[in-house]
Amino acid sequence: MTVPARHREVLQALCSGQLTLTKHPEGCLMVFPRPAWEQFRDRVAALPMSAAGWKRVFLGNAQDVEIDSAARVLVAPELRLAAGLQKDVMLLGMGSHFELWDAQAYAAHEAAVMQSELPDALKDFSF
Repeated sequence: MTVPARHREVLQALCSGQLTLTKHPEGCLMVFPRPAWEQFRDRVAALPMSAAGWKRVFLGNAQDVEIDSAARVLVAPELRLAAGLQKDVMLLGMGSHFELWDAQAYAAHEAAVMQSELPDALKDFSF
């Protein structure tokens, strides 16, 4: 995957291009700058035994990667398969991390979200 130009400089400054990828419960991948990953990893590791399965999903599938000199990141085959990544992908900024989606899967996901009822948490939110 090529890292979009608008994110490259910030990621180089923030984490020297060091990222961690892992599975997301909604079928995409989470892409963390290394410092944000370390915080997330510590929070997940502290979860109780009742969350052991999710700890394995997040921590057991985590892979460290680096942005190469051509601004690319190598996504391991098992993570590409897990997220259904094909040729076209979407990298969405989510604050402390990114989500990496197959472009068609994200379009379908977003369409379903837009057709669903607004959740209670957003009903009083001011846009």
